[in-house]
Amino acid sequence: MKRIAALIALIVLAHPILLQEAAARAAKCVVLGNGMTPYRGRCNFMLDAGGSFAVEPIGKSGFDSVTMVNVSIVSPGVAEVRGLTRDAINSRWGEAKRSKSDPACWLGSDFKICVY
Repeated sequence: MKRIAALIALIVLAHPILLQEAAARAAKCVVLGNGMTPYRGRCNFMLDAGGSFAVEPIGKSGFDSVTMVNVSIVSPGVAEVRGLTRDAINSRWGEAKRSKSDPACWLGSDFKICVY
């Protein structure tokens, strides 16, 4: 029994990101996309490794048909953005760059994601 507890503790310590992923924090989101109804409201903010994150709306139907947006950092100030639809389709939104005027925002060619 002690060995199992020690193994579990070792796994948790070796992978602290598992604890971060489980803890969503409430935030204010602005999600604007080409042809999309603008979303300005509460969202769950889920931090991932290396500054990557995901957001999902709270108490609304979503970002139109998209239920979650993932911002994956690929290099400093640059991210790959994808949206997960209600039909479980992981759609590629494209590359985004961190805004120099508002670092809470990521700007793509036809979308904007801000988390406050």
